Amino acid sequence: NGAGKTTILRMISTILKITSGSIEVYGKDVTTDADAVRSMISYLPEDAGAYRDLTGRAYLSFIADFFASGEAKDAIIEKGIELADLGDKIDYKIDTYSKGMMRRLLIARAIMTAPKLAILDEVTSGLDVINAYEIREVIRNIAKDGVTVIMSSHNMFEVEMLCDRVGMMDQGNLILLGTPDELKERFDAKNLEEVFVKAVMKG
Repeated sequence: NGAGKTTILRMISTILKITSGSIEVYGKDVTTDADAVRSMISYLPEDAGAYRDLTGRAYLSFIADFFASGEAKDAIIEKGIELADLGDKIDYKIDTYSKGMMRRLLIARAIMTAPKLAILDEVTSGLDVINAYEIREVIRNIAKDGVTVIMSSHNMFEVEMLCDRVGMMDQGNLILLGTPDELKERFDAKNLEEVFVKAVMKG
């Protein structure tokens, strides 16, 4: 906690102003080309919520209104329903949803508009084993569909399972960057958790 993961994700998402250095998303600077960046990304914060008096379907429809109309809007909603995979519960009010169901709906909301980059902050935080597993499967499928995913997580085993490249932060600094295999080899470690511990202790 407090390493700076959420801060850097908010900078990439153009929500927070960069105080030094620069960030580009697909060649677009997040400061000088913020509108272009926003058109390519979707950001799901850890504390994201939804209008709980709406049904899941109505919520997806509400979000789709910001992006399209007519048949194009209908296609976005159908994609969201497919991604959420809530069955007939898509027509239940959101205030009846479990935390796992809510997270599935929110991920669907973030992905249904076909962003080039999806930014997911602690997306499995607080979920039980089954729900966390199901959310990881959703992320795998998103990546298979060609969406680039940047995600933050405290769970090093989750990161190792999902990520092609890993950045590790400590006290606001990016201390490591590489593939899981590269980092494990560099630190002669069995897993990424051990990599992180050795890197921090090495200082």
